[in-house]
Amino acid sequence: MRNEPPTRAPGPVPTPVVLAVDDLRALPHATQLARTSREGVRLFQAHRDVPIAELWLDHDLGGDESIMPVVTLLEEGSLTHWGYRVRRATAT
Repeated sequence: MRNEPPTRAPGPVPTPVVLAVDDLRALPHATQLARTSREGVRLFQAHRDVPIAELWLDHDLGGDESIMPVVTLLEEGSLTHWGYRVRRATAT
């Protein structure tokens, strides 16, 4: 009889985290949705230590809103080590 490592019972598979910043669209695949760039920055900061499966970013948030604060946060390297896909949501 060989010494085999004990087998573990399979645990629950975690739901992939999909974050989105969009002022209009529902984006049903997003697990959390921010409507402004300020909300988006807070959302991404709250998920610094959580693997993010996908990010959805609307390029034009309407009015004077800009996605650039979120993009700047990404460029600064706060979230880039996870290797997620970034999708641009646009109708134009």
